[in-house]
Amino acid sequence: MAENNLVCESPAVRNNANRVRSGFIAAFILLLFSNVLTYLSTLKVEEQSVMVNKTNQLIHDLDNLVAYLTRAESSFQRYLIDKDTPNLDLFFSSIRKVDSMVELVSGQVAGNVEQVENISDIKQTLITVVASFEKSIQLYKSSGAITDEIAAESRNVTELMSGLENNVFEMQNIERDLLDRRSDSISSYAGLIKRTNVFSLLVAILVTLYSIVVYNEENKARKRADSEAAEFRSQLEKRIEQLAELNTELIDLRSMEKYSATGRIARTIAHEVRNPLTNINLAIEQLRGEYPEGGDAEIFFDMVKRNSDRINKLVSDLLNSTRPTQLNKQPFRIDELLQMSLKEAGDRVMLKHILIKTEFNSTEQIDVDVDKMKIAFLNLIVNAIEAMPESGVLWITTESDNEKLIIQIADNGKGMSDEQKSRLFEPFFTTKKQGNGLGLANTQNIIVNHNGIIKAESEEGVGTTFTIVFDLNKDKGTTAS
Repeated sequence: MAENNLVCESPAVRNNANRVRSGFIAAFILLLFSNVLTYLSTLKVEEQSVMVNKTNQLIHDLDNLVAYLTRAESSFQRYLIDKDTPNLDLFFSSIRKVDSMVELVSGQVAGNVEQVENISDIKQTLITVVASFEKSIQLYKSSGAITDEIAAESRNVTELMSGLENNVFEMQNIERDLLDRRSDSISSYAGLIKRTNVFSLLVAILVTLYSIVVYNEENKARKRADSEAAEFRSQLEKRIEQLAELNTELIDLRSMEKYSATGRIARTIAHEVRNPLTNINLAIEQLRGEYPEGGDAEIFFDMVKRNSDRINKLVSDLLNSTRPTQLNKQPFRIDELLQMSLKEAGDRVMLKHILIKTEFNSTEQIDVDVDKMKIAFLNLIVNAIEAMPESGVLWITTESDNEKLIIQIADNGKGMSDEQKSRLFEPFFTTKKQGNGLGLANTQNIIVNHNGIIKAESEEGVGTTFTIVFDLNKDKGTTAS
């Protein structure tokens, strides 16, 4: 009788084993397909990222080309006005740099027929411009004054320089269109990776449900299925974690693209503002010599100069908040650095009766520029204090998690709307009546230059939390005892 039971049960056991095997083979194929698709999408993202970097570099080099052209023209004009030989030397130096930049750009656009034609036009126009400059210089040296012929040549040079700048801006517009298309391509692949992530999660759920069904049908098959399912679940969970990390990296990449775009805009604004300022200052200095000192005109000259210096400082502050800075790094405990920043904000804390709550769960040392990082923390602390009513609460916490150092600065202030959060780190965006909108932009610049990440979460009427993350694998000092 027992033998008959065994004989009857054997086909069921074999059937369950076949069902388990078939189910996990199907899951393996689906998982393999998901991995291959994710891998191919990742390769595409990396490829587009490389092209984005090349496009950004070309736009930057074109900016430098325009800057050197402008410097050459300004040096030439100052030479005619002041008869100053160093200005002439600066002119020839700038022309040589223009030639170098043109050759560099030529190599970068070698595969683009339209851009090759544009750079060829620039080369031809540049030859004419240099010849006109040299002719004007020879005429000026021989006559010792600005003649009508020199003035005519100067007007001709101005028209040619305007044409050169238009050609450069046209090339930049072409590259920006390429940059937009490549960014859209990165976004498309990011969406595909997200969908693959969801698909992998569904596969994991189906495998889990299938294991439960097999468990209910046969105890022995259940044990075998549990062992195999656990292995597959582990693989799936690891892959999902990898996909989640990749998705986070893509989000950070878009943030860095926005940061890079902000830097390009800042450089463009600086170029467009400083050149007219230079001309204004030159004109003012020229006019000063034509009016007696101490007259009414002196007041207006000082007013123009003072406001010109103010605009120039504002442009410099904008550039400093968006471009890489030289860091003087040294190992330093992050909790001590936060305590130092809190001490500097002590007057504001006492004035508004703010309650400070700290929880330092990490005593890690990291390589930082102490002065700059203290400025970054102080900006966040002051912003939190100003966003809170009297007797508000400021929380500052640190912790280490998976080789990451995480710092959080939170307040219970008025919070921010979604629109305000989306523009949070933009230069000149501020919700303060007296702010200039460069504090958080400078803070982000300092954090990014330390290979860190800064994020903000906020809810209107609840408060705001800034999270700063440093990778201890990249930048790690010794742990304090």
